[in-house]
Amino acid sequence: MAEDFKEKIVVVTGGSRGIGRGIANAFARAGAQTVLVAATQKNLDAAADAIAAEGHLKPLVSAGDLGSLKSCEAAFALVKEKFGRCDILVNSAGATKAGSFVDQPDEDWIAGFNGKYFAAVRMSRLFWPMLVAAKGSLVNIAGVAGRQPDPNFLVGGSANAAMINFSKGLAGQGKKDDVNVNVILPGITETDRVMDLMKQRAAALNISMDEARKQTLTKGNIRRIGTVEDIAALALFLCSPAARHIQGTQITVDGGATDAMS
Repeated sequence: MAEDFKEKIVVVTGGSRGIGRGIANAFARAGAQTVLVAATQKNLDAAADAIAAEGHLKPLVSAGDLGSLKSCEAAFALVKEKFGRCDILVNSAGATKAGSFVDQPDEDWIAGFNGKYFAAVRMSRLFWPMLVAAKGSLVNIAGVAGRQPDPNFLVGGSANAAMINFSKGLAGQGKKDDVNVNVILPGITETDRVMDLMKQRAAALNISMDEARKQTLTKGNIRRIGTVEDIAALALFLCSPAARHIQGTQITVDGGATDAMS
């Protein structure tokens, strides 16, 4: 699979940390020229330097809040100016807050949808002509809460459900335009963000972090918490020629925690 991504331009939102960074690392190791898009310049620079230090092509970076159209347009303009094309887009940006429903204000809902759902919509729309020209691939990173609602994670679950629906609908356009569109639903994955969410959940339930972690593993009946490498391996496969016949599919990567059949 390493040969599949040489000379490919791969744009990864949320590429400075967590799952997005893991996906960007994997594509860079497979020979791609990556472009990392995220909110914080410092984190982007650290991620780009780490990839370059491994001997891979140094990523181009674009800093900006993807909850705004202006930042999405700036990222697109940078890629257009530097490369004039995009072969793969991975939408992995977006942080949503956990908490008690009655205590969460409108601001949490608006920020959650702007940073997750609308960021993916905007980036997909901007880059679509390039993806069509490249006969490329688009992968959205949602989450299992989009299929299995949680009363203490309604903002994230609702935004993820919208992402899943959007991805399936966009895949219909992809069939016409020869662009593969799929969505990955990570379960509990070892990232800084997941630890932050676990802290929020613990606060909402008035329990300790240790107890929140135990409850998470017990509830899902899983052997371990997932890793970013688990998600990255699937992202690379979905963007490879071997997966060209996989279109409009949602794939859960959660160690079997989700009970739903589909």
